[in-house]
Amino acid sequence: MHGLRSRWLLPALPLGFLALVLVAPVWRLLIEGLGAGGLEGAEPVRWLDVWQDHFLRWRIVWSFAQAGITCVLALLLGLPVAWVLARLAFPGRALVLRLLMLPFVVPTLVAALGVLALWGPRGLLGGPLAEAGIELVDTPWLLLYGNLFFNLCLVVRAGVDALEQVSAPRVAAARTLGATPWRAFWRVEWPAILPWLASALCLVFLYCFAGFGLALILGGQRYATAEVEIYTLVAHELELGRAGVLAVWMLGLTGAVALAYAWLEKRLAAPGRVTPIPRQRPSGVVQWAAVAAALGVLFVVCAAPLLAIVWRAAQALVVGQGADVLMEIETLNALWNTLRFTVMALALATALGLTHALAVRALDAASMARHASEARGWLALAWRAAAFLPFVVSPVTVAFGLLLLYPDLTASLALLLAAYALLAYPFIAKSLTAALDGLPASCAQAAASLGANPWRVFWRVTLPMVAPALRRGMAFAAATALGEFAVTLFLSRPEWTTLTTLIYQHLGRPGAANLDAALVLACLLMVLALLAFMLIEGPAHMDNEPHA
Repeated sequence: MHGLRSRWLLPALPLGFLALVLVAPVWRLLIEGLGAGGLEGAEPVRWLDVWQDHFLRWRIVWSFAQAGITCVLALLLGLPVAWVLARLAFPGRALVLRLLMLPFVVPTLVAALGVLALWGPRGLLGGPLAEAGIELVDTPWLLLYGNLFFNLCLVVRAGVDALEQVSAPRVAAARTLGATPWRAFWRVEWPAILPWLASALCLVFLYCFAGFGLALILGGQRYATAEVEIYTLVAHELELGRAGVLAVWMLGLTGAVALAYAWLEKRLAAPGRVTPIPRQRPSGVVQWAAVAAALGVLFVVCAAPLLAIVWRAAQALVVGQGADVLMEIETLNALWNTLRFTVMALALATALGLTHALAVRALDAASMARHASEARGWLALAWRAAAFLPFVVSPVTVAFGLLLLYPDLTASLALLLAAYALLAYPFIAKSLTAALDGLPASCAQAAASLGANPWRVFWRVTLPMVAPALRRGMAFAAATALGEFAVTLFLSRPEWTTLTTLIYQHLGRPGAANLDAALVLACLLMVLALLAFMLIEGPAHMDNEPHA
């Protein structure tokens, strides 16, 4: 009886948290957006008005367009790179696979500064182009490039995993029947990898469609996305009704894509065992040229912005005006706020992620027990999927919903930390759930048979076995909290300035000194995120291949 009671108590903490910090604010936003809220001082807005407003319609259309274009570019560039990494065994391949995780760790604001440091009017490549009369600012290309920086590695990683699931006997049979390598690829390999690529592209679309930081910095006035417009309507124009309607449309559109992603993930949940195609050492000029081209694409898209920001920050420190910013009291306060908010949010996110993963395991066990009802199976599946809800709803939508639902808690530390933890804990829950799924039940059963109670089994057996996955999830959660930008703009006080908001403030001020300061602070933030990731995950696990 006690075990049954604890099984149902486990989801209480994450369920209550999701209800208060995500579901209820989104529901409040839906009510307001559909015209039933009646905010004081706000004029009623019909939910179809956004499509009659040329400016707002363009924002939504462009949000769709830039996300779709990024998906196409990521597929065209990422699939050949993935093929090279999956099929060819060349020196440095393992290192390249490990480095694919770097874009997931770098904060969005740092990535935006990296793009500007490379392609901006004063950038390493953008400067000579500007002198030649080619201006990239206020064009869509900077935003698309920034999107590719984050998402190309996601497609590459998914492509490598997919190609390693292709059956070698089937490809060999096709070649035996006279199919050319190209025909064998389209007839055998492409149908096998398509669901994997489609799943990755759904994520790419969601990240780009609901992105905020990159669009705010790189989009300019014309090519900003709908998420940026929601922030502008709330923070600068106080048009909460229009912002609510626009947020409802964004939520519905992201929800539709998220359903497609969930369906694809269900199809890929339990792939059959296959004999993969063995990797071979490159032979001939063509294959070595393919390796060089793949590495060149990854360097230009993913590595160049990071190297550019390091180079520009070094210049600002040595010959520029960026050194002084490191000793300013404003910077020290921002650094302190960033670190303490991250530590507190990480502690809450770890507790939420751990209880969520344990609840998934408990509900799975209940659904597999004798005489278990079908409803229990659906409940276990729903709770497993609940960890993805914070990924579906954009940070801007979350922050706006929290403002609407809890106006008395605006600019409170509890609300800010709750938003941080909401965005961070899914990484822990997802990583731990996957690790717990792979644990053999015999270990816990053996400990229990020796008289250990459930808590002792957890601390002595289960936790040590899933510790690497826990550290990996905490590492990504810490990097997310360190670089959080959108909710900080909505929910923080002026005295709670973090490194991300301080960088944004310097970018909004004129002069070369402020640009130098922003570059130095961005480099500092990048170093902090990478250090946090490596320290938490640990050097012993850096050899593990990253998971997209």
